[in-house]
Amino acid sequence: MLDVVVPVQGVPGWGTVTREEKSGPPERKHFQDCTEEEVGLREPGNTETKKNLSLIICLGPSPMAYLLIFVTLLHLITLAMLFIATMEKSWWVWDGTENSDLWYKCRFDNDTGSWLCAASKETEWLQSVQVLMVLSVVFSSISFLVFLGQLFTMSKGGLFYFTGLCQVFAGFTVFASALIYMMHKEEILQHPQELTKGHFGYCFILAWVCVPLLLISGVMYIHLRKKE
Repeated sequence: MLDVVVPVQGVPGWGTVTREEKSGPPERKHFQDCTEEEVGLREPGNTETKKNLSLIICLGPSPMAYLLIFVTLLHLITLAMLFIATMEKSWWVWDGTENSDLWYKCRFDNDTGSWLCAASKETEWLQSVQVLMVLSVVFSSISFLVFLGQLFTMSKGGLFYFTGLCQVFAGFTVFASALIYMMHKEEILQHPQELTKGHFGYCFILAWVCVPLLLISGVMYIHLRKKE
């Protein structure tokens, strides 16, 4: 086999152009990042064109590379949303001057222009929500660290089963915590004001948004195969 690197004009994209001379019929190879066309080549002093040549034109990053970038960004965005939903102080809001999260109840003081917060009175339902949300952050963080490790240690063709399962489990824990908070908000809040005067805050909404994102990324990890 003879490999000759030659320039090709008018070819979109970038990469290496290689001509391979073969003794047998041209064989079409399958590349995710290259296209292949059959060409002829004339040698000096020879009027016949050799047919058993293939032109491989590399056009840039493969679809698998784009999928890898997308999954990584989706994981980081979802993990950041989980942190915000777990730590920020807006699971339930009363008229914008008083709110409650998983850890504190806060009230805005007009005199000082600052928020005054006190620890929430813990109940069994509130503790359940707290534990489930913390578990979701832990499992999603472990999933990302394991994914980074598998990129450098796993053999070619391996699947990211453990990473995907951790993401799916994190999604179910967030779903359970948001559902418990929605079903038992009266016991969790224990607020003298009527609950009809308040509404769910953006952290509660973020928790629900994280559920499908975690499940989707988990399924994508399970079907993602490592390529060299």
